[in-house]
Amino acid sequence: MNNNASSFILKSDLRATDKEHRRKINFNIGKYDAAVVQGKKQFNNLSLAREKAKNIKWQAIENLDSYLEQFEDTFTKRGGKVIWAEDSAQAIEAILKICKEKNCKTLVKSKSMVTEEVHLNQALENNQINSVETDLGEYIQQLDGEAPYHIVTPAMHKSKEDVAKLFSEKLGTDPSLTPEELTLVARNILRKKYVEAEVGVTGANFIISDIGGIAITENEGNARLSCSFPETHIVIAGIEKVIPSMKDLSLFWPLLSTFGTGQQLTVYNTIVSGPRQSNESDGPKEMYVILLDNGRTNILKNTKQRESLYCIRCGACLNACPIYKNIGGHSYGSTYSGPIGSVITPHLSGMDAYKHLSFASSLCGNCTEVCAVKINLHELLLDNRKESVEEGLSDFSEKIAWKAWKIACLHRKWMNLGNGKIKNIFVNKLFSGWNNTRADLHFSEKTFNQLWKEKNKN
Repeated sequence: MNNNASSFILKSDLRATDKEHRRKINFNIGKYDAAVVQGKKQFNNLSLAREKAKNIKWQAIENLDSYLEQFEDTFTKRGGKVIWAEDSAQAIEAILKICKEKNCKTLVKSKSMVTEEVHLNQALENNQINSVETDLGEYIQQLDGEAPYHIVTPAMHKSKEDVAKLFSEKLGTDPSLTPEELTLVARNILRKKYVEAEVGVTGANFIISDIGGIAITENEGNARLSCSFPETHIVIAGIEKVIPSMKDLSLFWPLLSTFGTGQQLTVYNTIVSGPRQSNESDGPKEMYVILLDNGRTNILKNTKQRESLYCIRCGACLNACPIYKNIGGHSYGSTYSGPIGSVITPHLSGMDAYKHLSFASSLCGNCTEVCAVKINLHELLLDNRKESVEEGLSDFSEKIAWKAWKIACLHRKWMNLGNGKIKNIFVNKLFSGWNNTRADLHFSEKTFNQLWKEKNKN
C-alpha cells in the first residue's frame, strides 16, 4: 500500500468517527440541499437543460484543439497574451517570471482550484511574494494553514464559532463576533490589499472560444477587484474549461449557480476579454491567460474517461456523496475531492498513487443523479478500478482475496459451507479493522438458498 493510500485510510477513519465533524457537515449540506430544491424550479425541463449542457461540453471537448486556438487568436487580437503550460512546473515558472518583471511584492488572488492544483501560494511564498486569498472562505483556510475542504465552499467544515476563534487567534479580534462582524473584519483587511497588489490572479469558470474571453462566477465581487485593480491580471485555467460560444453562458451560468449553491444566478458574473483598451478608463494594463494541461490530455485520450472533462465544478456530487459526507474533503489528499476528484485524480496524478480513491465509493449512483451535466460518475469510478487491475496495480493479498471470492460465488456449496457462527468468527476476526468502530457482523445460521430449499423441498 502506497503512502497516499495509507494516509487516506488513516484520515478517513478519524473523520468518519468524528461526530462533531459530521454534525457540521450535515448542517451545512442540509442548507445547500434545501436551497438547490428551490433553485431547480427555474427550469421548465431540468433534464433537457442538463442534457443540452452535456452535448455542448461534448462538442467542446471533441474539438478542443480548434476551440482553444480560436480563443487564443481572438484574445491576442485585443492585446492579451496566452501561455501554454504542459504541467504545474511550467505554469509556476510563467507566473513567477511575470511577477519578477513587474517587481511584484503583493499578489491578490480570487478563488481558484487550479491555483491549488499547481500549489501557487507555496511557490509565491518561496519567492518572497505575499499572496493573499480574497475569497472569504479561502481567506479563512489560508489563515488556518489548510487547503480548501470543498470545491465550492472552502471552509464548509468550520462552524461560525470555529471562524470566530480563528480570527481571534490570528487577527486579535473579539472571539464573540457574529458572522456579519467577521465578514466586515475580513473586508477591511482585504480591500487594502487590492490597492497594494501589483498582480491579480484569477481562475476561469469558462473559457469562451468565439469572443476570446473568460467568464468568472462569484458571490463576493473579490474576483472583479482582483482582476481590475492590479496593473497585471493573470488567469490560470484548465484547458477543459472551454465552451464554444458566449451564447452558451445563458445555459451554463444558471446551471452552475443552481447546482453549486441553489441560487437562480450567482451574484457576480463577469466576462473579461483582454487588458484595458485605449477607450477604457479602468482594468489591468496587461492580461495573461495560462492554459494548463497538467494531465488533462491523459484524460482526453482515454475515450471512456474523457466524459469527466465535461465537469463545470459545481460541487453537487460532493454534497450528494455519502462517502464525502462521512470522511470530509481533506481525507482525499488531493486537490479535487469527492466523486469527481476520485475519477480524475488517478489520471492527473498517477493511477498507482491514487487508484484507492476510486475504490472509496458506495457506487450508489447519487453523484451521477445530481451531476449538472449528466456525467456518469459511478461508471467512471468502475472503469478506473478496472484500469488499475489491468495495469497490474493490485497487490498479492488483494488478488488472492478476490480469487477466493470468485470461487465461493461460483460454487454454491462453498457459500453454504459452515454455519453462521463459523462465518461470524471468520469475518469479524480475520478482517481486522472492520469492528474497530462498528458492531460485529452476524450471519444467519442458514443461507437463503438453504432456507429456500427447505421451504420448497416437496
